[in-house]
Amino acid sequence: MQLASMFVHPLKSARGIPYTRAFASWQGLLHDREWLLTDESGRFITARDYPQLLTIRCTLIPGAILFQAPDTAPIAALASEFDTPSATSVWKDHFTAYHGSPRTDAWFSRYLGIPCRLLWLGRHSQRKQKTSDHGLSFADGYPYLLLNQSSLDELNAQLPEQVSQRHFRPNLVVSGAAPYEEDDWKVVRIGAVIFDVAKPCTRCTLTTVNPDNGVPSADGEPLATLIKTRQLPEGICFGVNLVPRNEGLLQLGDPFEVLELRYTF
Repeated sequence: MQLASMFVHPLKSARGIPYTRAFASWQGLLHDREWLLTDESGRFITARDYPQLLTIRCTLIPGAILFQAPDTAPIAALASEFDTPSATSVWKDHFTAYHGSPRTDAWFSRYLGIPCRLLWLGRHSQRKQKTSDHGLSFADGYPYLLLNQSSLDELNAQLPEQVSQRHFRPNLVVSGAAPYEEDDWKVVRIGAVIFDVAKPCTRCTLTTVNPDNGVPSADGEPLATLIKTRQLPEGICFGVNLVPRNEGLLQLGDPFEVLELRYTF
C-alpha cells in the first residue's frame, strides 16, 4: 500500500492543487485551507451554497496567493496586507483570523454575486483542534481527510457515470488496500508520519457538484448511492479524518501501513 495522490486546498471550497511532495504539519498539509471567504457577519462561505467557488484556481507564490476565475481578471492577495483581526466561525468553532485589502473582497463579491470578505488564517492559527492544543486550519473539523482509492473504485462500479477523487476533496489518497478497509483503521503511518483515525468523514451534497465546472449532477450522484450503501452510525460516510502524531515530509509513493485496527477478532 502506498500514498497515491495529495491535494492542497489553499482557499476553503476552491479548487485543490495536486502535489507530489508536501510538508505534513500538526495543522494539516502546508498551506491547506489557510484562506476563507465569509459573509459580512463573519460566517464562513462554502461551495455547498455557492458551487461556483469550485471553479476558482489558486496559485501559491512567496508571501501571497493568486486567485483566478473564469472570465475574470486574476488578483493576488498579499499575506502582509491581512493584519486586521476579524472574528469568524467554521461550524461551531468561533475564533479570530485576519482581514486585509478591500480589493480582494470586491473581486470575490463580484464573482459570487454577494457581499463577502476574504480572511487569512495567520501565521499561527487561533483555532484549536478538538483533541489537542494544536492549531487547526479552516478545514471543517480535522486537519486531514484520507480516501482509499479502492473504495472509490468500488463506488464508481455502482454509478452510471464515474466520479473523481476531487469530488471528495481529500488531502491524501492511498492505493493497495481493500475497498472500505478504512472503516477498521485506528492508527496508520504514511512514510514517517503517524496518524490517528479520528472518525469516518460524513458527506453532503457537495459531493454531487462537478469539480471542473461547479454544476450539480442532475441525478444526485454519487450521494444518492452513498445514502444506500454507506449509512454508518456517524451518518453517510466516505473517507476518514486523520489527526497526526508528528510532523514530516510526505511524497507520492511513500509506503502506507496500518499500525492498529479499530476492531480485533
